[in-house]
Amino acid sequence: MQIETNLYTRQGGAITNFERTLPGLDSDLAHQIIKDPYNFDFLTITENAKERDLEKALVERIREFLLELGIGFAFVGSQYRLEVEGDEYFIDLLFYHLKLHCYIVIDLKVTEFKPEYSGKMNFYISAVNNLLRTDVENPTLGIILCRSKKKTVVEFALDTVHNPIGVSTYKLRDGLPSTLQECLPTVEQLEMELEAAIFELENGQD
Repeated sequence: MQIETNLYTRQGGAITNFERTLPGLDSDLAHQIIKDPYNFDFLTITENAKERDLEKALVERIREFLLELGIGFAFVGSQYRLEVEGDEYFIDLLFYHLKLHCYIVIDLKVTEFKPEYSGKMNFYISAVNNLLRTDVENPTLGIILCRSKKKTVVEFALDTVHNPIGVSTYKLRDGLPSTLQECLPTVEQLEMELEAAIFELENGQD
């Protein structure tokens, strides 16, 4: 599956600030675990889906999602609640990486990357570091998953951020597989069946 989805070309392709925010070895490994784009063709949602729809679909297909994320990811929770001075904040998806020994926060966006997304992620990472991380664990990483991104905009947004953040995109299935398309009725067939159903209903009422 990974060969068919060109894993080699997607691995390590995200834009990050890891080289500046992490020690050398950790930076290299962290960069290698992030892909761009992520292949979500196992989902059945459309490009018009909202963020909550995307999150729900990924959680429902968590096995396939973990396979796409790669080795070492362990699912902690969705809409993970954090409390900071009496206010509640909810992380879209929280993971733990067994090789990096750190939490990984994933923020889902169904739009193109915007500079303010990095500020929100920076806050989440700081909160997780202070509320969840222990002394034996490495700094928390953040992954912002967007529908699309512009390289220079991302680089400017991450330029002064001190927490390690990567920005990647995801790709949904372009269309239904041909084998499934062949099993589906045409518009004409649906119209004929609807007309027949209405005819039977009207005759039955008479």
